[in-house]
Amino acid sequence: MGSGECRSNDYGAAAYWDARYSSGSPASGGGGGKFFDWYQTYAALRPLLRARIPAASRVLMLGCGNSLLSEDMAKDGYKDIVNIDISSVVIEQMREKHKEIPQLTYMQMDVRDMTFFADESFDCVLDKGTLDAMMCADDAPDGASKMLAEVARLLRPHGIYLLITYGAPKERVPILCQAGCSWSITLYIMPTPRYHLKMSKGAPQPTMEEVALTEDGQLPPDYVLKDPESHFIYICHKLAVKEANCRATEPEETTNAN
Repeated sequence: MGSGECRSNDYGAAAYWDARYSSGSPASGGGGGKFFDWYQTYAALRPLLRARIPAASRVLMLGCGNSLLSEDMAKDGYKDIVNIDISSVVIEQMREKHKEIPQLTYMQMDVRDMTFFADESFDCVLDKGTLDAMMCADDAPDGASKMLAEVARLLRPHGIYLLITYGAPKERVPILCQAGCSWSITLYIMPTPRYHLKMSKGAPQPTMEEVALTEDGQLPPDYVLKDPESHFIYICHKLAVKEANCRATEPEETTNAN
């Protein structure tokens, strides 16, 4: 999941993830009592999350895995985070680990069918690599489209779907803007921790850069990625029905994770 390539595994299957979380391979998101964060840590993402997501928000964490992101958010003042994952193995592991943290709830659930939750029940849906996994599932891209339709259904008007992905706009904006999903999209680009370590010269965290999308939702033609493996962070505000189907927003002040 650290690159744009899909391997032969079915990343949409519970059996695959149950086996992985039982395997004791923490460096690849496995079990064994260890914990693993895909892509970026809370420390790196904190400035953006705190700026965009109020601590009182009801947050849904898609494909939570054994990431410490929710725990770190709760420690930083977030009040209500519902964590779901298709793997019953990892849900039991995380439920046990966080049984003393009432702000965190854990449920086994398939992101393609979240009908357990009522319409417009969340202020924010957080996705750190789950759409990427669904784009590598056997039922892709249909399963990913079902997930995004559910995300749109669950968000309150003007709620936020915050997507952290390796997918560039040419790969992600078309599926984000599928029928039934109406977003105002802001894009940030963030180098990988590995690249940052190599280039930082002592800076504590990677720097996020806000990049203005073109009218058709793509990167500017002259834009060059500093890190070819950068992560793309899409802030997708759910639009009211009467508003435009999908649009890019003008860039705001650049957010630095320093």
